This record gives sequence, structure tokens and C-alpha cells, in this order.
Amino acid sequence: MATISALKFKTPGGAEEALQTIQGLARDHLIELHDAAIVTWKTGKKRPKTQQLNNLAGAGAVDGAFWGMLFGMIFFMPFVGAAFGATSGALAGSLTDIGINDEFIRKIKEQVTEGTSCLFLMIGDATEDKGVEAMKQYKFEIISTNLSLEHENALRKAFAESA
Repeated sequence: MATISALKFKTPGGAEEALQTIQGLARDHLIELHDAAIVTWKTGKKRPKTQQLNNLAGAGAVDGAFWGMLFGMIFFMPFVGAAFGATSGALAGSLTDIGINDEFIRKIKEQVTEGTSCLFLMIGDATEDKGVEAMKQYKFEIISTNLSLEHENALRKAFAESA
């Protein structure tokens, strides 16, 4: 099963820098990166910029519609019409199975704000100790993940020690 995680960075460029590290871990076969997306919200901008990792298209990556729908629900819903709102409500129900629910969306809306960035990862198997060590150089907060509570708390603790 794939794990979906959202990592918030206190700078607009933090998510992109961390993604480069994750991609390096994937090249070294230390993490199975199915897909990723970045939200960058530069200071002074009304809305964030979203970017899907495109180079995984042939490797079982998630369809771009997944990220588009998710980011639309989180960041752009107030700007779209009621017809889309009703349609997205039905589609959102299917996301609950993979850990994306109203609570996930609420957390992202509240915490990804102007002057920050967020890295959304969909990963499979990982060599946890190598991944934690590589990511300790970044200051970020785990906003949400569909890991078990035990694994999520272990990761939060590991990264809290590096802050």
C-alpha cells in the first residue's frame, strides 16, 4: 500500500529542495517514490502554485487528475462553481480509502499559507533509517499521513529531535 504524506516547510522553496533529496533516495533504491507534488505559496501571492512531478508517468505514477482534484478541493474550491462542488464531493468520498478525508483537507488549508510550501509524497517501501537521516537537514512539519498512528508518531519524534 502506498503512503501519502504532506510535509509543510516554512519557506516557499523548502518543499522543492526536499523533493530533490527524496528523488536521490529513489535513484539509490532507498525509497519507492510513486509520485509527488509541490505546493509553493510565495509571499504576496493570492494563491499557491502547484506542480506535479511529471517524470514518473510511466512508472505507476498517479494520474494528474488526482493531484488536480486534491489541490482544487484544498486551495481553489472557493473560486469554482457549485456544479464542480457537488461533483468533487462525490469524488472526495473515494479519496477517504487512501487517507484523504475532511480532516486531511482541513489541516492542509489551515497550515499551508502564504510564505510556505508543502511536499505531497506518495511512496511505497522505504529504508526508514536512511530516509530519516537524509531528511533531517530540513525543517518541516508532518501535517498529515495515512501511516498507522504508531509509525506516524515515530516519524514525528525522529524529525522533532533534529529541529
